[in-house]
Amino acid sequence: MKKQMAVLLCLGMATALPFGVSADETEEKEPVHLLVAAAASLEYSFEEELIPMFQEKYPWITVEGAYDSSGKLQTQIEEGLEADVFMSAAKAQMENLDEEGLILSDSIVELLENEIVVITPKDSPLKIESFEDIVKADTIALGDPASVPAGQYAKEALTNLDVWEEAESKASFGTNVTEVLNWVAEGSADAGIVYATDAATRPDEVVAAASAPEGSLGEPVIYPAAVVGATENPEEAQSFVDFLCSEEALSIFRDYGFTPNQEG
Repeated sequence: MKKQMAVLLCLGMATALPFGVSADETEEKEPVHLLVAAAASLEYSFEEELIPMFQEKYPWITVEGAYDSSGKLQTQIEEGLEADVFMSAAKAQMENLDEEGLILSDSIVELLENEIVVITPKDSPLKIESFEDIVKADTIALGDPASVPAGQYAKEALTNLDVWEEAESKASFGTNVTEVLNWVAEGSADAGIVYATDAATRPDEVVAAASAPEGSLGEPVIYPAAVVGATENPEEAQSFVDFLCSEEALSIFRDYGFTPNQEG
């Protein structure tokens, strides 16, 4: 029987450690290093703002981010990656790790929602007005559906719109969503499918031409976060997950185009 994943909402969650500590308390703490394995689409928000903000609050904790497709990160955790926190761009990878006993089930939070969009280079002559119009492109960049959630979502939407076979015949598959974004931004592909938040990071180079229409995906694009079961620093790892649920962190996520998930 499939294991039921424990899911929490961020709103109203208590933190494992209090936000803000005194200088005396900081001096008493032993240095801690956390490795956060996170979907590639989170790199900008984590590296530019969220990790520095967390480390300012907890100066004895150093946070390192490892970013790639959620499928690759799942495999790495299964193979022994010493990650403390995992945040994926889809629920499937988190559910798989939880079923394998590699995640602390009670720590799972369905944190954010995103959407997938068709992008083109800024100066593209293509007139893409709907998601299925991506087949107007001669070359299409997609995440590999075998391991990249953005690619899995793209395949699902294009299949439901009856254009997957045509799109696939023109597609090059990237190993993560950042690679897909780069191909389109550099003009190596005429169009691609990425998260709306990725498109927003390169406004001078790409245009988000169309969003996946309602009904083309079975479920929303949800980003869950959780503490990895093998962590040697469960309290500090939980404090990072709780920090991501704080209103100040959610405000940063909003700035990067994410929507805090209101449904568990």
